[in-house]
Parts: sequence; C-alpha cells; structure tokens
Amino acid sequence: MTAIDVIDLYAALENLRVQIWIDGGWGVDALLGEQSRPHKDLDITVQQKAVVKLRELLHARGYKEIKLEHARPWNFVLANDQGGEIDVHVIVLDDQGNGIYGPAENGEMYPAASLTGIGLIEGRAVRCISAEWTVKFHSGYELKDKDFQDVSALCRKFGIALPPAYERFIGAT
Repeated sequence: MTAIDVIDLYAALENLRVQIWIDGGWGVDALLGEQSRPHKDLDITVQQKAVVKLRELLHARGYKEIKLEHARPWNFVLANDQGGEIDVHVIVLDDQGNGIYGPAENGEMYPAASLTGIGLIEGRAVRCISAEWTVKFHSGYELKDKDFQDVSALCRKFGIALPPAYERFIGAT
C-alpha cells in the first residue's frame, strides 16, 4: 500500500462521511509525519455503523474479503488483485467514547484517548491511533525488528519510555 493509496482511500471514505482511524504501520508513519518503511497493508479502525459503506466502496474498487481462519465480524481483511490489503478493525463507541472491539464481554477496546491521534501522510492530516496507545498496542505478541523500529521511533519523537518488552532489541540492531 502506497501513501497515495492510503490518502485516496481516506479521502473517498471522508466524502462518504465514513470516519476511520489509521492504525498499524501506516498509523506509526502518520504520527512520525513520514514514511519509514514499505507497508504491505493498511490497518484501519472504523465504527460498526459505517462497515456497509466501507465494504461497498472497497467492493467497487475491486476488494474482496480474504477468507482467514482468524477473521471475525469485528476484524477482517479485504484485498484486491493488485496486492492491496486492508485490515479492518471494527468498533462500537460507548457513551464515554471508548471503541468497544468485538463482543463487550471480551473486554477489548480502543480507549477514548487512543482515538485522538492526528498524523500526516503526504502532508495531509489524518486521524490515527494516538502515539501513547500505538506504543501500548504494540505488545502482547511475538515482536519483530519492525515493531522495535516503529515503537522506538515513536518513543523518541513523543518522549515515551520504551516498554520493557523491547529492551532485548537494544544493542541487537
């Protein structure tokens, strides 16, 4: 996914009054204000009430859902024949502005503060996951070098302490 692809989709969704937050690697780069590495996909967070419009737009652009073992109504991937992939994270906003992710009884959410990030892609302001929460969300799974690069860059730029799970990368790169 190129920066132009991301901005084009973001603008098209905005024209449909569909609000998204850029997440994942592109979210990191938006917060940094520059592209730090290539991205094979685009992670987005969207409200459940907008999923039909999102799917309609992407279907019209040649995207189809990839049948994945871990796909859920609140997390699925759409792809096109040109190799573009969009990893969709669906939330329902509660009365406090928290994004409930999946069944409420699972207790997973995007806290309201996580949905306050603003970044730049190709000079265009975009909503994204906040830096503090992007760092927090980059944990709880097998960490890769790219995770360390992303998280350490955010920590440097925003004055956030490097999480202990990343200390093993120091000196190894």
